[in-house]
Amino acid sequence: MPQERPRVVILGAGFGGLEAAKTLARAPADITIIDRQNYHCFQPLLYQVATAALSPAEVAWPIRHILRRQQNATVYMAEVTGIDLTERAVNTKSGSFPFDFLIVATGATHSYFGHNDWAAFAPGLKRIEDATRIRRSILEAFEQAELARDDNERRRLLTFVIVGGGPTGVEMAGAIAEVARQTLARDFRQIDPRTSRIVLIEAGPRILPAFSEPHSAYARDSLTAMGVDVMTSTPVIRCDERGVDLKEGRIDAATVIWAAGVVASPAADWLAADHDNTGRVIVRADLSLPGYNNVFVIGDTACVRGAGGVPVPALAAPAKQMGHYVGRLIIQRLAGRSVPPFRYRPLGTLATIGRRAAVVEFGSLQLKGFIGWLFWSVVHIYFLIGLRNRFVVALTWLWGYITFQRGARLITEVPPPRPQG
Repeated sequence: MPQERPRVVILGAGFGGLEAAKTLARAPADITIIDRQNYHCFQPLLYQVATAALSPAEVAWPIRHILRRQQNATVYMAEVTGIDLTERAVNTKSGSFPFDFLIVATGATHSYFGHNDWAAFAPGLKRIEDATRIRRSILEAFEQAELARDDNERRRLLTFVIVGGGPTGVEMAGAIAEVARQTLARDFRQIDPRTSRIVLIEAGPRILPAFSEPHSAYARDSLTAMGVDVMTSTPVIRCDERGVDLKEGRIDAATVIWAAGVVASPAADWLAADHDNTGRVIVRADLSLPGYNNVFVIGDTACVRGAGGVPVPALAAPAKQMGHYVGRLIIQRLAGRSVPPFRYRPLGTLATIGRRAAVVEFGSLQLKGFIGWLFWSVVHIYFLIGLRNRFVVALTWLWGYITFQRGARLITEVPPPRPQG
């Protein structure tokens, strides 16, 4: 009888999972990719979907299409319910999938720091559904303000609060300011969108804490110049459908966006594994689960230490590096060889502030302003999947830069819930 090929199961088709699958393209193994969505999303540009600069199809691609030429890869759309390490099987709502090697790359979701009920009033930004929900909320606020007859209600509708001063919060605040001050400035008759109040709230002492202090200060000054009210050292103590409560008082707002933190997927529970305070699984130097040489955890789901014990950031580049490393490790294991421990190669950090400014820190390369924005644009276009998407996004950005227009300003209905059972 012919010997059965090893089975590699990859949970999640984000940056890490997809990179692992591609690395295993020529491996003498059968690859199974399981994701609850049928698409891979380029999360760094989700905020542009949320602010109507891009459409969802320009930042997301079907997983099957991406891997269509990889003959040893099979894609399944299913939701994981658990992992049986003893039986070497992944359990899903659609059945069980046995494995010889398992790669867990299920990412992270929003963290409300023990206040999960706030999610109903302050959506985060991790999926296409989140982006279209936020887009609908922003555009509906202007439409409802046009109809409002009460001045206080109109002010509430034209107030937008972003909680969290990291890259996502800064990018969202700058983009909403541009929508209000430029894109919609002449579209309404009863209201002036330029009078909108955009508030960025950060619990820490400064925004963009992962960046140097000069770049953090530059980002704050840039946002302030755009009309954004930046509030630091200001934790949110309550959130409801009409705004947020702070220690200093209350801000009434129709739109609240959460960008304050993330928590890992339930992978630690599935694996009964040790984890850090954000739920990321603690792994060994080769990214394997302690006690299991055939189970690996990567990307935002894994707690990995870099040089000097500093945690590897939860970004796309580290996830891709981990996915490539684990794919190569499995290939070498199948050939009876070993590889050295995983070593993270920092590629830097970058964030954009509106349409003409960004901050970039790539080792000795330190950029800000328009040059930084050009560098940020080139990097993001380069990492998009497919020549068509790179061309479309580049053309869309160029047109938007020249005209201040945003072509995806569509308010779509919320789909009805699917029947259970």
